[in-house]
Amino acid sequence: MIGMLGLIASLLLLMYLTMKGVNIIIAAIISAVVVALTGGLNLETALTEHYMTGFTGYFYSWFLIFLLGAIFGKIMQVTKAADSIANWVKDTLGPSRAVFAVVAAAAIMTYGGVSLFVVGFAVYPIAVSLFKVANLPHRFIPAALVFGSISFTMTAPGSPEIQNLIPTEFFGTKPTAGGIIGVLMALLIMVIGGILLSRMVKKAVNNGEVFSLPNQPAGANESAAALESELEMQRPNAAPAGKDYPHVIMAILPLASVIAILNTAANFTSSTGAALISLTSGIVLACVLMMKYLVGFWEALAKGAQDALVAAANTCAVVGFGSVAAQVAAFDTFVDALVNIPGPPLMGLGIAVTLICGITGSASGGLGIALPILAPMYMSQGLDPGAMHRISALASGGLDSLPHNGYVVTTIRAICGETHKRSYWPIFILSVAMPTAVLFLAIFLYSIF
Repeated sequence: MIGMLGLIASLLLLMYLTMKGVNIIIAAIISAVVVALTGGLNLETALTEHYMTGFTGYFYSWFLIFLLGAIFGKIMQVTKAADSIANWVKDTLGPSRAVFAVVAAAAIMTYGGVSLFVVGFAVYPIAVSLFKVANLPHRFIPAALVFGSISFTMTAPGSPEIQNLIPTEFFGTKPTAGGIIGVLMALLIMVIGGILLSRMVKKAVNNGEVFSLPNQPAGANESAAALESELEMQRPNAAPAGKDYPHVIMAILPLASVIAILNTAANFTSSTGAALISLTSGIVLACVLMMKYLVGFWEALAKGAQDALVAAANTCAVVGFGSVAAQVAAFDTFVDALVNIPGPPLMGLGIAVTLICGITGSASGGLGIALPILAPMYMSQGLDPGAMHRISALASGGLDSLPHNGYVVTTIRAICGETHKRSYWPIFILSVAMPTAVLFLAIFLYSIF
């Protein structure tokens, strides 16, 4: 009983500390101490063996993906290729389709392998410009960025995002695993989510909401200089201002090459190897095509490496906590209850993965904790590996986007300067409620076909 209470308390503590802005590495270690003490584990063993085994194991498996992905994102940023794509989408769709334009710009870059945070900082100024001209409420920009960046692009078949690559290691699958059902689920999230976001924005406008930057009265007039100053303050890592961008075709080609090479090379080597090859190819192609725009190449590599270390360490910290939690008897009870949930066998897998991702506030971290434990159980039942891969990926993109999710917090606060109170509800609808509903639909479809 004490062990179960301690497990629940440690999970709630992890959520509370991250939502309060405590560094995730510190929060994870504190929470690991709580679960170890209440679960009857030797504290030294829990931290030096279980925690560090989980931490270093995840780092060993996935750091190179983090590294190349972060460097690719920085190259796309410093060459202004990301700005070129965002501006092209803006010019093509125009202010009348502002919401769709923001979602499309974020989705194109994310599905092409660009780091989420680079996408956020690159697209935000374009979003502000479009929303200002169309006089749409600023508080919906975080929802548009999050929806375009993670709701369907990171869980769709063929995506180079790590959430689609982790299941390949445990189920022996390819990034395209899941077949036509996986594609249909991604399209369903994209279409229904787009409709819901448009309706929420329209309803707000009909209720009298207009564009205004955070902490300013509605309808306040902004001079161009003041707006530009505000944008630059919100984009500490963004490319320098200016209109000298590479042509959009040159900007998109590296993204397309990452997707094409990943899904071709995966037929001849492991999915991890294919990801490394595709990201390296994307980096090289971006450098060659946009050499004239590439200023500070070595600085970009260094910054990408630093970003990769931070992102990987944050995720490893969560996985380390999960490794400690997995050692207590209460965790086995929790897993057994989920595995034996009445209904299709895939139901337990989907619910377990999405709950763990929600608890940790991390899709990749949750997968890193859940799949080493759950995958062998479900593989032994003879279930379709492709279905298990896609269910796991879809499940990682549900409850992970609760308020303490790192990308959600960064997008709302650091990128957009908003608050959870003003802007989180649309994110919940688009990136928590809807993907979770689609997850259950996918479980049903995979179970009957």
